[in-house]
Amino acid sequence: MTDKRVSYTLDSTLETVNNAEETASRMAAEAGFGDEDVMKISMAVREAAVNAVLHGNAYDPGKKVTLNFERTQRDLVITIRDQGKGLDLEKIPNPLEPENLLKTSGRGIFIIRSFMDEVEIHPSHTGTEIKLIKHVHG
Repeated sequence: MTDKRVSYTLDSTLETVNNAEETASRMAAEAGFGDEDVMKISMAVREAAVNAVLHGNAYDPGKKVTLNFERTQRDLVITIRDQGKGLDLEKIPNPLEPENLLKTSGRGIFIIRSFMDEVEIHPSHTGTEIKLIKHVHG
């Protein structure tokens, strides 16, 4: 498989979240992942897109979300970037703590880390970039 890169610029809407998830599902299937991994990849991308639209850009129509897919021989690398104020990684609550177990939100980063092989989060004052990596097996 040769390297392949695709980039998208999306509006800060819930439709963006759906488009990102559908694109991730298609790209993962094209990369040869099985059904379970395709589901995990698309769910991780959905969670990251929700964070970008809701928490990063706060639905601001003037701000965009960039979505990049890169397929290498070893990995599928998905990068999602918002144009928000950045986030403080230290302030992300652990969803497994007793006081957080019954909360209806706050599990996105946890889910992303559970479903992907590697996750890199790079916050800055001009936005947050999250890189999701799934290794190609076989």
